[in-house]
Amino acid sequence: MTERELIAFFEDIHAHPELGFEERRTTAKVLEVLNAHGVTVLSSGLETGVIAQVGKGETDRVIGLRCDMDALPIQEESNLPYASLHAGKMHACGHDFHTSCMLQTALLLKARESEIHGLVKIVFQPAEEIANGAKRVLATGLLQNVREFYGIHSYPWFPVGTLGIKEGPVMAAPDRFVIRLLGKGAHGAEPHHGIDPIVALGALIQSTQTIVSRTLDPFSPALVSITHVEAGNTWNVIPECAIAEGTVRTLNSEDRAHIEASLRRIANGVAEAHGCTAEFEWHEGSPAVINDPSLCAEARALALEMGFQAERQENTMGGEDFSEYLQYCPGVFIRVGTGGAYASHHPKFTVDPAALQPAAKFFAELAIRRVNA
Repeated sequence: MTERELIAFFEDIHAHPELGFEERRTTAKVLEVLNAHGVTVLSSGLETGVIAQVGKGETDRVIGLRCDMDALPIQEESNLPYASLHAGKMHACGHDFHTSCMLQTALLLKARESEIHGLVKIVFQPAEEIANGAKRVLATGLLQNVREFYGIHSYPWFPVGTLGIKEGPVMAAPDRFVIRLLGKGAHGAEPHHGIDPIVALGALIQSTQTIVSRTLDPFSPALVSITHVEAGNTWNVIPECAIAEGTVRTLNSEDRAHIEASLRRIANGVAEAHGCTAEFEWHEGSPAVINDPSLCAEARALALEMGFQAERQENTMGGEDFSEYLQYCPGVFIRVGTGGAYASHHPKFTVDPAALQPAAKFFAELAIRRVNA
C-alpha cells in the first residue's frame, strides 16, 4: 500500500470499531488486503482474527509479530472527520493503528520475501481488551515454532519518530477479586438482632490498603484497588451481604501470590472478627509483560540506526495479554510514539497516522534481521 492507501485503511478501520470477538468486518478487510498482495494466510479456525505468514525455508527460524484489532465500549468525542460511526464503540486504545501498521508490515515483508531465510508469522489478534484473544490464538497451535515475539502499542506521550523500548517488566498482571461478607439482616433500629456486614466491609477496605504499604518491599511496584462496593437497598434495613470488588496489579509472580494470599487472610479474619463469613473469588488475568533484555538491545540499536529516537518508556500497571505469548518464547513489547493529548481509553484519544509508515518499516526490518540472525 502507498502511504495514502495505508492512512485510508486506518481511517476506515477507525470509523468502524468492533468489540472483542466481534471483529468480523476488520478481519475481512485485513484478509482482503493480504489476499490481494499474495500474502499467505494460515488456516486457523478463528472466527475473528488472522494469522499470516511470509517467508520460506527453515521452520526453526520463526519470528512472530502481533497486533490487536478490537475496540472499546466508549462513546467517541474526538471530533475526527473519520470518527466512529457506531454509537458507544471507539478505537480508544490505538488497535486500529496497530492493525494498519502490521498489515503494512506484512506487505513490506512480502515485497522482500527473498531476503527472509525462515518464516515471519504476523498475528492480527482479536479480543485483547477482554484478555481472552491471545489464549484463543495460541490454542490454534500455529505459533508453537515461534522463537521470538514482538508486539506493538501506540503511545500518545511520545512524539512521532520515537519508539519506547525497555527491558524487564513493562506492564502488570491485572487480576480481579470479589469478596462477599455474609452477615444477618435486621431492622436498622435493632442492630443487636443482626450481624452488620457493612461495618465489616469498612474494616475490610481499610485493612486491604496495608498489604502493599506494610507487607511488600517499598521498591516493588504493586497495587490493590477496591473499585466497587455494594450493600443494602434501603435506608432502614441492615442487609445480609456486603460486597467489595477490585483489582490487583503486580510486576512479579511472588508479589502476585503474596497479595492473593493476603486478601484471603484479611477477608476471613475481618469476617470472623465481626461475626460474618467470607466468600472469596480470585480471577487471574494475564501475566506481567516482561521484555527480554538482549532482544531489547537489538531492537533499540536498529531503531537508532533507522533514525528513530529510542526511549525507555515508563512502566504501567495496565495489563496486556501479549504476555501470553511471552510464556512460550522471549520477546519485546514496543511502544510507538503517536502524539496526542489524551491517554488510552479516553473518549478524546487520538493517534497521528503519520507514525504508521515509519513504524511498519521498522517492524519489517526488525523481523528480517531477527529471522536471519
